Amino acid sequence: MREWVFDSWNGVMDMKHNPLKNIHSMQVRHMIMQILAWMWCMTFAQLVGSWYVFGFSAIAHVLVLGAIAITVGTFETAKRKPQIFVSGLRGKGGEHE
Repeated sequence: MREWVFDSWNGVMDMKHNPLKNIHSMQVRHMIMQILAWMWCMTFAQLVGSWYVFGFSAIAHVLVLGAIAITVGTFETAKRKPQIFVSGLRGKGGEHE
């Protein structure tokens, strides 16, 4: 049962396993996930019968998906350009140039 839940989660939420893996742009995949999250927030709000629920649910989804996107972006940058974290973003003179 535990494996089924894990596989079901990955089939929907993990962009490496769901059909969105065919879209090469990570930003586009993230935007599509945001749109789907908002759609499900509205559906849940309709089921509960309260637009307050939509507001709380939408904000929660934006925060969670945004945090996931920032984490994935950081990991991808660390994998592809790790020198950014070592040298930083400062110019040779010391500040942002």
